[in-house]
Amino acid sequence: MREKVIDTARALGLQVQVKRLEDSTATVEDAAKAVSCPPAQIAKSLVFVADGDPVLCIASGAHRVDLERLAEIFDVAEVRAAAPEEVRAATGFSVGGVPPFGHGLPVVLDEELLAHEMVWAAGGDGHSLFQIAPRQLADCTQAIVAPVGA
Repeated sequence: MREKVIDTARALGLQVQVKRLEDSTATVEDAAKAVSCPPAQIAKSLVFVADGDPVLCIASGAHRVDLERLAEIFDVAEVRAAAPEEVRAATGFSVGGVPPFGHGLPVVLDEELLAHEMVWAAGGDGHSLFQIAPRQLADCTQAIVAPVGA
């Protein structure tokens, strides 16, 4: 799966080094500990279902996502967290390893990530991460940049 992330990054004009770590990176806490950074520098890729369609939210690991804000951003009536099987169907990746690009989904990027020079994102599985500038991430995903924190 890491190779798929690297290939997708190259196709987007990005040079990323996906690091395979011995420790789990499947949760924000695990990822932050694995690369010795604060949770706010973890760019978690979360799949939601907005009026029946999957969408991706790249959020700061420092907070939870406000579903009402996502509904406003995507101009939909209802947003809910995707079930693990919906995440896999929408992205091809399992929860805990979803990279922030390569899915063709509408994307919103948490504006709080822009406060950091670099952030860490999932590299395709629960043991891999890569570092990227958040503005570069917003640009390559054509993300709507907005506040999403609860």
